[in-house]
Amino acid sequence: MCLSEIMTILITFLWQGSGTIHQSAYRNFKAFYLEKVCVHWRLVFPGLVSYQRFVEWMPDVLFPLYAYLRHCFGSCTEVSFMDSTSLSAPPAGHKVCHNRRIPQHKVFQGSAQHAKTSVDWFFGFKFHLVVNDQGELLNVALTAGNVDDRAPVPQLLQGLMDSVFADKGYV
Repeated sequence: MCLSEIMTILITFLWQGSGTIHQSAYRNFKAFYLEKVCVHWRLVFPGLVSYQRFVEWMPDVLFPLYAYLRHCFGSCTEVSFMDSTSLSAPPAGHKVCHNRRIPQHKVFQGSAQHAKTSVDWFFGFKFHLVVNDQGELLNVALTAGNVDDRAPVPQLLQGLMDSVFADKGYV
């Protein structure tokens, strides 16, 4: 499979539905890949590989995917909104790992951190984003779970010249 095919599958999984992030009927990426891509799209992607091989190749598309994301950013309007969420890690669709398995976790060792959301404790990362009043992305940032929400604000708001609304975590 070539880089563009891998990116197409990942983008399709993330942006299914009415233009909003992850409105897929599939619970996680593995189900999407095995049930949708391998069954219904096999003719579209003739060089399709096993799920395990695809997951091994996913890190190779990180920078091209980021470049594409930056290209898709919208333009600044009069009002913007900023928020963060704990990041679910593909392909499992869960937090980086369950709280009981944090000491044994090795994949994101040194990067992922233990933190608390308004709902529960988690181990992983936070995804911060800024959108305009039309729902278009203006900027994004990824931080370790224990990083204060206020830390990426200067980077997120760089170049924006409008009113920004955020929750209490950014105050």
